Amino acid sequence: MSEQITETATAAPEQVADQAPEQASEQTPEQAPEQTFADFGVHDDIVASLSDAGIKHPFPIQAMTLPVALAGHDIIGQAKTGTGKTLGFAVPMLHRSVGPNDPGFADLPAPGKPQALAVAPTRELAVQVAGDLSTAAKRRGIRVATIYGGRAFEPQIEQLKKGVEIVVGTPGRLLDLAAQGHLDLSYVKSVVLDEADEMLDLGFLPDVEKLLAQTPASRQTMLFSATMPGAVVTLARRYMTQPTHIRAMNEEGDDGHTVKAIEQFVYRAHALDKVEMLSRILQSRDRGLTIIFTRTKRTAAKVSDELTSRGFAAAAIHGDLGQGAREQALRAFRTGKVDTLVATDVAARGIDVENVTHVINYQCPEDEKTYVHRIGRTGRAGNTGVAVTFVDWDDLSRWGLINKALDLGIPEPPETYSASEHLYADLDIPSSATGTLPRSERTRAGLTAESLEDLGETGKRAPKGGGGRGRSGASGSRGGGRSGGGRRGGDNSAGEGSRHTPSEGRATRAPRRRRRTRGGSSGTPRAEQG
Repeated sequence: MSEQITETATAAPEQVADQAPEQASEQTPEQAPEQTFADFGVHDDIVASLSDAGIKHPFPIQAMTLPVALAGHDIIGQAKTGTGKTLGFAVPMLHRSVGPNDPGFADLPAPGKPQALAVAPTRELAVQVAGDLSTAAKRRGIRVATIYGGRAFEPQIEQLKKGVEIVVGTPGRLLDLAAQGHLDLSYVKSVVLDEADEMLDLGFLPDVEKLLAQTPASRQTMLFSATMPGAVVTLARRYMTQPTHIRAMNEEGDDGHTVKAIEQFVYRAHALDKVEMLSRILQSRDRGLTIIFTRTKRTAAKVSDELTSRGFAAAAIHGDLGQGAREQALRAFRTGKVDTLVATDVAARGIDVENVTHVINYQCPEDEKTYVHRIGRTGRAGNTGVAVTFVDWDDLSRWGLINKALDLGIPEPPETYSASEHLYADLDIPSSATGTLPRSERTRAGLTAESLEDLGETGKRAPKGGGGRGRSGASGSRGGGRSGGGRRGGDNSAGEGSRHTPSEGRATRAPRRRRRTRGGSSGTPRAEQG
């Protein structure tokens, strides 16, 4: 593979490239909306499917990516999250795939074998990407399979056996199914690596390389990443052929755009007053969907339970929940049954939900990269948002480093309490707000109104008491019961509903009598003293 990387396209959000990057031309904001997906020669059924979903005009990263991708060239796409890059690679993948309804499908070397592969770092991002692909493929009949851990193997294997054109998944489960002979990547024509920098952070790059080694050398490779650390650049040089580097950013750069789109507030808060402050902030005027970030799973569950007891429609998503419970919480959040999602950093990677108006850092982020990732959940796709950060006394030095690295101009956050006047003024909180949501304002259905899907899970279960999932107490996996059951990855067992668990086996044995011994000798009853 060639190590040459051609950097040819950089544009502001107001600019759209309607030609190949080397011929990119700037357009005014008034001109950009006139451009449609049909202008790029995209398959009519794909254009119609997008139009059915209300998507007619491409975002800048899409407009710059489509001409190059449709021509079959390798691409490195660099843009911050929320710019709409998913359709930038999804449309070309669909356009180049041949489905069962297309003439010539029977003439393929292996009809029904995957023709395209998209790899994502997290389950939630894989589900999102697959959803966008399915939306664009609705009229074409292209079959999309979502492959990830935390749920039973059998349905995924059955789907692959029936035949799919595009596979979207996480590295671990993809490798497992390939090793078992269920996933054949030898006919893949295009590969997408989404959020490559996050895959690096999570240690997935070796797995990604193993997957790439199973695909034909003639494939088209598209890599998308918000940042370009050295390991990602090395990966591109090793597995891509003269890739075109496409950037989409504003004149100030991505970080400048993030700061410009999001109004940021930072408060030095007392640990015992945080939930009270949170309750008042959640009653801000014009607040919509809100994501609250914590550093630990236990804190996420605790905060969610506290908010629920105060009348707020809240749900948690963290690593101790089963996949069914995580998906239940996300569905409830996306549909508005809950308007507050409490999440850990790892669990929230890849979450892309429209119309998030507020992000609250309940605990100070570890570093500036985590801070930007967290607040980037709001102010997306041209919208504006509000970010609030609580800084404990112990975290002042950490915040100082974040502030300096991002040049935020908030070196010393003001000491703030739930009754502080400036808190009410900054966030437009009604003066009548208290720590409990009035019953008249409890209008959302709540988490229990969203069904909990039985996924035949192989990963962790919901902790006892629902783990911040409201009052339902339902387990995140089949069988319920223990907290944190199953192995961490969850990719090496076939679902607990198909066999007895070890704990069930032990429950049928007669209890063993234990005898105390003296001096370490066994089998000798301890002598009576006296």
